[in-house]
Amino acid sequence: MKSASIAAALAVALAASSAPAQAQWSKKQNDPQGAAAGANAKGAAANLEYCDEPMGTIAVVEEQEGDWYRYLRTDLNLPSTIPVIRMIIQQSNCFVVVERGRAMQNMMQERALMDSGELREGSSFGKGQMVAADYTINPSINFSQSNAGGIGGALGMFGGRLGAVGAVVGGLKFKKAETMLTMIDNRSGVQIGVAQGNATKTDFGLGIGGAGSGGFGALGGYSSTPEGKALAAAFANAYNNLVRAMRDYKPQQVEGGLGKGGKLKVGD
Repeated sequence: MKSASIAAALAVALAASSAPAQAQWSKKQNDPQGAAAGANAKGAAANLEYCDEPMGTIAVVEEQEGDWYRYLRTDLNLPSTIPVIRMIIQQSNCFVVVERGRAMQNMMQERALMDSGELREGSSFGKGQMVAADYTINPSINFSQSNAGGIGGALGMFGGRLGAVGAVVGGLKFKKAETMLTMIDNRSGVQIGVAQGNATKTDFGLGIGGAGSGGFGALGGYSSTPEGKALAAAFANAYNNLVRAMRDYKPQQVEGGLGKGGKLKVGD
């Protein structure tokens, strides 16, 4: 009897310990990984802005010389923000994403092979096929370690070592992530839009970058670390704000025309 009781107790304990693991495995298997194919999106966050048709073509370019980028890569050990932003843009169908990053080297390599005669006849890598980027979107990040919730400003004031200086709050190496997306018209060089987004340690329930939910399961640290999830959510917030502003876009007009002297004249 005693042996039977012990065996029964062990069976109950094993069942209890394995149930959470099995539930976690099932949940992980059912998590949407997120994808975009042309105008179709799979696993996109429910709160992501969506457009019935694109407003133009866009390239994503990252300023990798800034302190924020050094902190992102070195202290947070996170990859480039470009894949996250591209995913957000294409899933929204508000712009068509064109390549202006490292893959451009491969594109030009194929054209060079075509020019050298090495490619098969009919490969069709001739001139005049590449699509122009109407706009460029440029991301940037400000990090704050202030418990008051304000933005701490540029990382330079922390010597680029914010993670080592500030205490980890709620599992994060920063209190708040404030992102900014700047949109430039490539033909004129005019900044036509800018939007800010932010996320704190309480925002992990957002579909984009949120724990156990939304659309970026294949993007490494942006789906698996608290810092990455907060930044993905902050960029999604900034992008939503940008799209809303662009829907009501109105060009700025200057008397006499842009870049032709302006109205603020100097004295004689």
